[in-house]
Amino acid sequence: MSEIATLAGGCFWCLEAVFQRVRGVKSVRSGYVGGYVSQPQYRQVCDGNTGHAEAVQIEFDAAQVSFAELLDVFFAIHNPTTLNRQGHDVGTQYRSAIFYHSPQQLTQAQAALADAAQVWGLPIVTELAEAATFWPAEDEHHDYYNQHPDQPYCVAVVGPKVGKLIGHFPHLLNSGPIES
Repeated sequence: MSEIATLAGGCFWCLEAVFQRVRGVKSVRSGYVGGYVSQPQYRQVCDGNTGHAEAVQIEFDAAQVSFAELLDVFFAIHNPTTLNRQGHDVGTQYRSAIFYHSPQQLTQAQAALADAAQVWGLPIVTELAEAATFWPAEDEHHDYYNQHPDQPYCVAVVGPKVGKLIGHFPHLLNSGPIES
């Protein structure tokens, strides 16, 4: 049974690269969500004037990986305690957010937020909102890490997040990254 998860936690290249490697994930699409501008473009979102967050939309087989497991990975690979920032990426477009698609996802997200507060020991600033229109990013942003693994940002930022997945969640790994 396929479900959709929509998550924001910093640069979408990071989230895409990680979730492409999770078993049961059928597709990961980078894009923009949570703002007020229709059909936003990357430059607009980067300027911080659209209200959108960089996010990924994940199609997954709930029989192979649960939404709760995806949230476990999500909270392990980004910092949900820093408002509108992940490392050197600063602005509302880099905020932490879960956009739920059903009452069940809302309940699971609330439980995951409570668990994250215990793990992190700091206030969690992750936004929880009903899923809104997801605007796919431009083609050059899709499958970015797999196409540019030696790009400095990918080496310094994306690679370590993929490493966290591999180190902390070996039981959730698929046999290789899926295509987006």
